[in-house]
Amino acid sequence: MSISPIEDLKAEIDERIPDLIATRRDLHEHPELAFEEVRTASIVAQRLKALGLEVQTGIAKTGVTGLLRGGAAPENARTIAIRADMDALPIYELNELDYRSQTDDKMHACGHDGHTSIALTVADILSKRKSELKGNVKFIFQPAEERIGGAKPMVEEGALQGIDAIIGLHLISGVPIGQVGVRSGTVFASADSLQFTIKGKGGHAAMPETAIDPVVISAQIITALQTLISREISPFQAAVITIARLQAGTAFNIIPEQVVMDGTMRSYDKDTRAYLLQRITEVAQGIASSMRGSCEVQVIDGCPPCTNDAGMTGVVRQAAIDTVGVENVNESDAVRVSGSDDMAYFLDAVPGCYFIVGSGNSQKETTYPHHHPRFNIDEDALPIAVEVLTRSVFEFFSA
Repeated sequence: MSISPIEDLKAEIDERIPDLIATRRDLHEHPELAFEEVRTASIVAQRLKALGLEVQTGIAKTGVTGLLRGGAAPENARTIAIRADMDALPIYELNELDYRSQTDDKMHACGHDGHTSIALTVADILSKRKSELKGNVKFIFQPAEERIGGAKPMVEEGALQGIDAIIGLHLISGVPIGQVGVRSGTVFASADSLQFTIKGKGGHAAMPETAIDPVVISAQIITALQTLISREISPFQAAVITIARLQAGTAFNIIPEQVVMDGTMRSYDKDTRAYLLQRITEVAQGIASSMRGSCEVQVIDGCPPCTNDAGMTGVVRQAAIDTVGVENVNESDAVRVSGSDDMAYFLDAVPGCYFIVGSGNSQKETTYPHHHPRFNIDEDALPIAVEVLTRSVFEFFSA
């Protein structure tokens, strides 16, 4: 059943579109990296305080929360959280825009400027409708998503205390404008950074029998890791292992003492993730040992998959249908993203739903992939996201 008390919502959003876009463009001009979001956090805190929310700052260094207490909330009212990430990337922007990044080596190339401005606009709308709210709404502005480092300490420092559910969104340039992706289960993959240190015995390249060649060992490990995916993981449980960097040697005629390899492993399933992490270590160390070398494996900055709760997915799905129509709501496997997001830590702590809003438009050149120096969003996606989030809040309290 769709909600009824917000028939005028679209008009209220339309009134705020100029400020919504202006806020997003201001943040885009002033990108800040992970745990450096000082200016952004200050703007967020000031805006939330002006709306009458109970604001906390300095959570996980630069995180901000704002609590809006519902005017129609009973004593035992539920509280829903809305999460938005704030950080940018160390990328030189190539877009020729009036609001291009003013810092040469920093850029909002993943849409977090949009996420922050969207959440601030939702806070504005809901604060004006406070008397209608049958529960409380907590806004969580998270630092350091790009480093997979902000969500976990926010949870550890109590950002979710008293929270019954959480929702959030990601603008996606690969999804056409006007479409919303909502599905139960896993929507973003896990992310684990892998580092292998393969040690052998150096020597002359013309006399390999006197050495233990870590380059050859590395080659065997790389091939074997791909075999893990094809031979040990079901085709219905997608996973990826990629070795993206290999550092070895100083000259063409010297077998080095060691090789350092870096890569990543992605999975949509927690059990698959745990299995692969164990097998990656076993296979790498086993191959190295069989070839008279050794291998140390480190897992760095791991992040679990984002898994949506079925009940909360139903709440957001209805809100999305009311916003863009059922024909524009995608619930298929195409909604799943092979990238990762530490929204996963919030979703592991409380039931929630992380959905995607299409921002791709070839006519506006907003289809470049995320983390690309020409990434941009179709700003028509911003009011769509605002409406889905706002409707989700009312849908949650009416359930």
